[in-house]
Amino acid sequence: MSIVGFGREICGDLAAAERREWLCTNGVGGFASGTVAGLLGRRYHGLLVAALEPPLGRTLLVATVDETVAYDGLERRLSTNRWADGTIAPCGYREIGTTPVWTAAVADGRVEKRIWMEQGANTTYVRYRVLRARTALVLQLKVLVNYRDSHGATRGDGWRMDVTPVARGVRVIAFDGARPLLLLADHGDATTAHSWYRNFDLAVERARGLEAVEDHLHVATFRASLELGEALTLVLSAEAEPSLDGDAAWSRRTQHDAEVLDTWRHAQPSTEGAPIWIGRLVLAADQFLVRRPLAADADGMTVIAGYHWFGDWGRDTMIALPGLTLATGRGEIARRILKTFARFVDRGMLPNRLRDGGQAPDYTWSVGETLRAWHELSASRPRYP
Repeated sequence: MSIVGFGREICGDLAAAERREWLCTNGVGGFASGTVAGLLGRRYHGLLVAALEPPLGRTLLVATVDETVAYDGLERRLSTNRWADGTIAPCGYREIGTTPVWTAAVADGRVEKRIWMEQGANTTYVRYRVLRARTALVLQLKVLVNYRDSHGATRGDGWRMDVTPVARGVRVIAFDGARPLLLLADHGDATTAHSWYRNFDLAVERARGLEAVEDHLHVATFRASLELGEALTLVLSAEAEPSLDGDAAWSRRTQHDAEVLDTWRHAQPSTEGAPIWIGRLVLAADQFLVRRPLAADADGMTVIAGYHWFGDWGRDTMIALPGLTLATGRGEIARRILKTFARFVDRGMLPNRLRDGGQAPDYTWSVGETLRAWHELSASRPRYP
């Protein structure tokens, strides 16, 4: 599988790096997303946007991590922020190297940062590994959190969260009744904090004419000394007992992706001659297939109409379903999606939109119209050179 890579000509140019965004998903509607530059450009950017009512109820829980590396008498801040007065500080994008997984340079030392989500859980892993160093490297990570709807914006005036030390990290409860947030690390020490970082500037929201200034709360600082080859895994989770084993978590993530690709290859014998980028599209398609557990069907499935802001829409689901599932060899998931939507059929109509919190679906698109569109699109199966 090929890797999309950006060198210093992109990563070292703030304007170019912040135009390029990344996305990780978890199969239940949650995601982590940001810019290649590392700064927050949208209200939807963050390291953990949890789907608290899968696949919806998306809530920003962890915004960013302020990262500092000390090595061989030098100290470098690796994160990048834009503030409301136009200031860029720190300027960590200047330290990024040439791999698609962020690689930061501190003198002759190199630190790799990798981000992924646990499939089926509201958990994000951020792993830092020392790739090159002559002496110990000291890593300091300040975690900034929030607790708001993914479409909103936060000003922290008067808001005090409950931040409590736990084994390997801290637990954060934003308010009475809020889902507890665990911030853990498999290496080093953790200390609690409660300091609002004010006036982050969200450039994309400003361009859209929306509220573009936001505050995030620093609740914990993790510190660790790492030798060559050692790693620290930061675990950001809305789950009760997330795994702390970063290597095992990464293995589960890569195994899931490998299974998706193997299923596609078995379903499409002609894949042997397919361009490499087709495989990347297969993995991208998987990000839109998510669980929608129902009281009558715990195995319900649906399709996210688009990240960062859309949920599951009936018309979009039925149009995209052949390409996302049948062309990729995932007929069982297609069956589960159709079964889920069948439960909402009302007077011959599929719901145009399923909604948060048990609210009644919207109905504006008939079954017949949807199926006609589906048959027209599925008439031509994919062919590879």
